[in-house]
Amino acid sequence: MQATAYTYDPETRSGSVLLDDGTPVPFDAAAFDAGGLRLLRPGQRVRIELDGPGTWAADRRITLITLQTL
Repeated sequence: MQATAYTYDPETRSGSVLLDDGTPVPFDAAAFDAGGLRLLRPGQRVRIELDGPGTWAADRRITLITLQTL
């Protein structure tokens, strides 16, 4: 799934992304570290993987965040 980086705190390595419908979804340091990123800037397009019950992305947890490449 694709999203746009919205917030990022380099001290905690956590932040949030905005889904294409505008829904904010937070991510933690484990998801950030799993993607191998070193930095994330607001506005960057990212690819996320979600885990957890439910069909709504906001009810699920981001397990991986990486930069979206063409």
